[in-house]
Amino acid sequence: MVRRPVAWIVAVVLFGEAFGIAALNWFLGVVVDRQDMSLAGLDPHMMSVSSKIGGVVFGLYFALCGLVALLVALRNRRPAGLGRVLLISAAVVHGLLGAFTWGPVGWPAFVYMELVLGLIVLLLMTYDGPAEPADAEPADAVPGDGAGDSGAPVTSPPAPTAP
Repeated sequence: MVRRPVAWIVAVVLFGEAFGIAALNWFLGVVVDRQDMSLAGLDPHMMSVSSKIGGVVFGLYFALCGLVALLVALRNRRPAGLGRVLLISAAVVHGLLGAFTWGPVGWPAFVYMELVLGLIVLLLMTYDGPAEPADAEPADAVPGDGAGDSGAPVTSPPAPTAP
């Protein structure tokens, strides 16, 4: 199936984006710090520090989303709980970034963002369905064949009696 390869690709892409976003914002912070210019009265050091902090936080966010995709690939199970929410939020972020990058950056950035959005949605949709516990009986098991039961006939519980 395509589940595991898509999860691996999403994990690699998100880890790459995490590093790229953090490095880009760190570089922009260094540039702002070395220019020593004020923008509308703002402190250049504060702008530099906030750019670096924003890059690290955004990079950690993408790294955490990449970790969720990596765990999905390793376990071959759908993401649940916070992991699913993180992947959905990453899909929304890529959709918004794609819409915002169309004008200033151009259509290649838009196509890349939408491609990553599609990969994340494909990861979420291929694992869609009810979660099945690991010790659950297979769906094709026949009663009495030794696949999860003792072979005893199934009986209903006794009916309740009123006093």
